[in-house]
Amino acid sequence: MAEQFSDDPSAKENKGDLGYFTVFNMVYPFETAAYTTAKGKVSMPVRTRFGYHLVKVIDSRDAQGTIHTAHIMVKLPKDAKQADIDAAKVKIDEVYTKLKGGEKFDDLAAKYSDDKASAKKGGELPWFGTGRMVPEFETASFALKADGDYSAPVLTQYGWHIIKRLEVKGVPAFDDVKTEFKSKIGKDSRSEKSKTSLVTKIKAEAGFKEDRKMLLDFNKAVDSTIYDGNWKSDKAAALNKVIFNFGNKNYTQQDFAKYIATRQTKRGKDVSIQAIVNTMYDKFVEETALTYEDSQLETKYPAFRDLLNEYRDGMLLFEITDKKVWSKAVEDTLGLKGFYDNNKTNYMWGERADVTIFKFANKEVAERFRKYMKKNAKSNPTNDQILKEINKNSQLDLQIEDGVYSKKENENVDKVSWVAGTMSPDMDSEKSIIIVRVNKVIAPAPKSIAEARGLITADYQNYLEKEWIGMLRKKYTVNIDQGVLDSIK
Repeated sequence: MAEQFSDDPSAKENKGDLGYFTVFNMVYPFETAAYTTAKGKVSMPVRTRFGYHLVKVIDSRDAQGTIHTAHIMVKLPKDAKQADIDAAKVKIDEVYTKLKGGEKFDDLAAKYSDDKASAKKGGELPWFGTGRMVPEFETASFALKADGDYSAPVLTQYGWHIIKRLEVKGVPAFDDVKTEFKSKIGKDSRSEKSKTSLVTKIKAEAGFKEDRKMLLDFNKAVDSTIYDGNWKSDKAAALNKVIFNFGNKNYTQQDFAKYIATRQTKRGKDVSIQAIVNTMYDKFVEETALTYEDSQLETKYPAFRDLLNEYRDGMLLFEITDKKVWSKAVEDTLGLKGFYDNNKTNYMWGERADVTIFKFANKEVAERFRKYMKKNAKSNPTNDQILKEINKNSQLDLQIEDGVYSKKENENVDKVSWVAGTMSPDMDSEKSIIIVRVNKVIAPAPKSIAEARGLITADYQNYLEKEWIGMLRKKYTVNIDQGVLDSIK
C-alpha cells in the first residue's frame, strides 16, 4: 500500500520503510505516533506539516548510542553504471586483500581512499548515531563487534567502503545532553506545550474571563465562504458584544470578526464551520495573551527594560555600521576594485610551482614509469595514457595528482629544484614512492581579487571604518573629563 498510495517519492523504492530513528529525527507528531504505537500495529492517521500519515511500527530497540569509525572509500561517479561499480569493486578488493595481508589500515587509507578529507587522518570520520549515515554504512558500522574490527567491502550510493570500528559510546547520561535537548525542544512543535502553559499562566495573572455564549452567537454569522478564505467581517456587523476580557480590556465579537477576515485561508470542507471558528478563536485568545504579556514585560521586569534599551541602541549602531562599512565593502564593487588597485602589492603570490605528483606502490613500479617516460619523451604522454600503461596489473600501482604549490605547502614539492622540466629522484612517503615533475615555475605576481577577496574585503572594511570615524570626529567635538577617566580603577 505504501508503494501504491504514498505521496513520499522514496516509498517507490523503500515501500515506506524509514529504517530506525530516535528522538528529534522526525517531526514531533510523527515521532509521537511512532513511540505510542505498539510493534506490529498501525497508528491512527496523524497530521504533521507535511500531510497525513499512517505509521506502522516494524520494530523497536534500545538506542545504539554513537560510533566512531574510519573508512577507505573507492568513490563512484554520479549515475554510476554497473561497469563503474564493478571497476570500483576490483580496486576496493585489492585494498581489502592488502588489509587482510597485514598492511595497516591508516596507511592504506592515506594511499588509496578517495575521501581525501578523511584519508589524511587514516580514514577517520566524525562520530555518528542512528539516522546520520546511509543505512548500509550505519548497519555495517554497528555490526562490528570490537574496536579495531573492520568490515568487508560495503556498497553505498557513494561508493565502496571498508569500515573500521574505532570506538563506541552508549546512550549518554541525561545531564550530559540536557542543554542540547532543551535547544532542540525549543525549535520544534514540542515548544507548543510550553506556550500553552505560559498562556494559561498569563490568563490567570490578567484575570481572563470569557463568555462562550457570545462565541456560539458569532458562529451563526459565518457561512461557507470561509472554506475559500473569502468570508467578510461585515457579515458580523450587527454583533459587537464582549467575548472575553483581558487585562481590563474587552475584546468583542467584532474584534474576532476582523481577526478571522485577516487570518483565514482556504480549507477543505471535511472540517465543519464551527470547528474552524473554534480553532481560530483559540488562536485569537492565545495571540492576545502573548501580546498582552509582551506589553507588560518592561513594567514587570526593569532589568529586561534596561537590556532592551541597550539592545535597541546596539541594533541601531549595528545597522548604520553595516550600511557604512560591512555591506558597503561587499556591495561597492567599484570601490573595492579601486582599493585593490591602490594596494595590490599587499596581496602577492610568492613564487609557485605547477607540478604533477606521481605516487607509486613500490620502487619497481616507479622504475617502469621512468623507462616508459624516457622511451616516450618526445610524445609527452598525458596522465590518462600514463595511467593506462602503468596500471595494467593493478589500479593501485600509480596515482597522479596535478597542482600548483607555494613554498611550504607540500613537503615533497619543496624538495625538488624548481626548474621547469625537472623530474625529482624517488622519494619515500607513507610506504609509497613519490616522484614530482615540475611543469613550470610561476613568478611572483599579485593575487587577483577573486583569489584574495576575503582578505581584500576585510582590509577595505577597515579602511572604510577609519574614514567614517575620521569624518565623525571632524563633525562632532569629543570632550574627555581626564579627572573622571583617571579615577576609574
